[in-house]
Amino acid sequence: MGIQAESITRVQEPAEASTSQITVLDTGGQYTHLIARKVRELGVYADVQPSDLPAEQLRSSKGIIISGGPASVYEPGCPDIDPIVLRAGVPVLGICYGHQLLAHHLGGKVQKGERGEYGLAHLTITSDDALWNGVRESQIWMSHRDSVAAVPAGFRVTASTSTSAIAAMSSPERKLFGVQFHPEVVHTHAGKQILENFIFRVCGATRDWDVSQRIPVIEEQIRSIARNRNIFFFVSGGVDSTVAYTLCLRALGPERVYGIYVDTGLMRKGETELVSRAFHELGAKHFLVDNAEEKFLAALAGIEDPEEKRRAIGEQFVKVQERILATQHFLDGHWILGQGTIYPDTIESGGTAKADLIKTHHNRVAGIQALVESGKIIEPLAPFYKDEVREIGRELGVPDKILARHPFPGPGLGIRCLCANAEGALTETSDGFLLPVRSVGVQGDCRSYRNVFALPRKPTLEDIQATAPALINSRFDVNRIVAICGSKAPMASLQVFEASITKDRLEALREADAIVRDLSVETGFEEQVWQFPVVLLPVGTETARESVVLRPVNSVDGMTADAVLMDGEILDALTAKLLNLPRIAAVFYDLTHKPPGTIEWE
Repeated sequence: MGIQAESITRVQEPAEASTSQITVLDTGGQYTHLIARKVRELGVYADVQPSDLPAEQLRSSKGIIISGGPASVYEPGCPDIDPIVLRAGVPVLGICYGHQLLAHHLGGKVQKGERGEYGLAHLTITSDDALWNGVRESQIWMSHRDSVAAVPAGFRVTASTSTSAIAAMSSPERKLFGVQFHPEVVHTHAGKQILENFIFRVCGATRDWDVSQRIPVIEEQIRSIARNRNIFFFVSGGVDSTVAYTLCLRALGPERVYGIYVDTGLMRKGETELVSRAFHELGAKHFLVDNAEEKFLAALAGIEDPEEKRRAIGEQFVKVQERILATQHFLDGHWILGQGTIYPDTIESGGTAKADLIKTHHNRVAGIQALVESGKIIEPLAPFYKDEVREIGRELGVPDKILARHPFPGPGLGIRCLCANAEGALTETSDGFLLPVRSVGVQGDCRSYRNVFALPRKPTLEDIQATAPALINSRFDVNRIVAICGSKAPMASLQVFEASITKDRLEALREADAIVRDLSVETGFEEQVWQFPVVLLPVGTETARESVVLRPVNSVDGMTADAVLMDGEILDALTAKLLNLPRIAAVFYDLTHKPPGTIEWE
């Protein structure tokens, strides 16, 4: 393309050695970088290194945390550690798979799991321990298949749950600790305290990391990389791309930062107009809209598989970029491309060394990845998570009307409009109905693509807290539970229809999404949740072939999420409005936390 540039490197030390106080060894877990970020939030510098980094290169660390991961310690080629690490005198905390590695290497017993355990659990502390200082029995978050069945010699069990007899273990004299749950996620209520106890009480780390200085550092990186070149952004109008654009605008000035908004035909109602106004208010001098709806819909025609859809959308973005860059004379070597990619985009695309692919992000398909590897993209937010991006935006003065917007996926409604390549009936069971529709999930740090199970009743808090997790943990064929809010026909008469992405189906989804957003804003529910995807399913009757799924969730950074129950009266009013749409046969409510179900369905 004739563009010469370098990308901003991620905040991570080289693999040759660790220079951090706390080193996180990456065994492929989807939350590996979340652990490092949580440590940094406590004011201690942390980095991520390959799990098999030699012990000699870890001796300068104050402490080591072994991450969770999707593998089993019994699998050939599974992620492993240098066992000398456990005898080097450096404090070690094993999380989930890391907990199992400790047991496996030190003579304990790891039991192979058939279905696994995913979701909320209650921690019962059974022994005093350095990790439990200031910690009471409380809610924790589990996501694992295998489990520790017997502790190594010299270890003691320090906590349990109703389904995990060895939820935590330790050998205080050797400063070795293991927990089966995930203290790094917000759903583990005492997680921050547990990490604090390990970092400060066990490791003796000192506060050396001041994140308040990050904006000047990022801006200096932008100027250093851009040098005398301008930056060109394909902006979405979401929080990430807007903050990234504003950083570059502030670093280089409005004359040197260009933006184009691509209307893919996969946008929400009124989105293009809203984005255009917002960027002009931010001071953008060079901003235009490119209408590429026909090209994107043609690229998606007949595609049903969610990964294929993401790849098609990503590759079409590359083609649109190439066309625009050529027609707008951006090929003279004085330009670099900017993107608002953040950490979860790369992590869930298998961005850590051994991580399982959860979904292909549209900024990480082959064409985009080739640009990254050849140094032709600048991604100033790549080291950060959504909540950190919002903090940066506030420091930059980005208006709340932009920062408070719910996250919206880069592939747009393309991944909220589910498709099917064959017709099929719902299968009735004693508990409800198995829908022959599959969605993407994350179970035990692995990507799952499984069926959806529907309860034949309106959603309740008990369903979210207990029924849905129990059903998913007891069934290997599902990763998502929904409840029926209302239907024009009995559930037993509904069926799945063969369907792909069409302009008519997208229009139906746009109308449904607009109804949901308008009522959510009107009632204040919009402010009570972190994100509220609206999904279209090809499930219905001959006269109304679609259903709508409501997916409100709460989260901090998108790595984990809680399903949120809407007030009954508001939900009834919303259901009635949606069922008034001629194409909509039923309205469902997603009861699934993340994990095991991703926030988006695809």
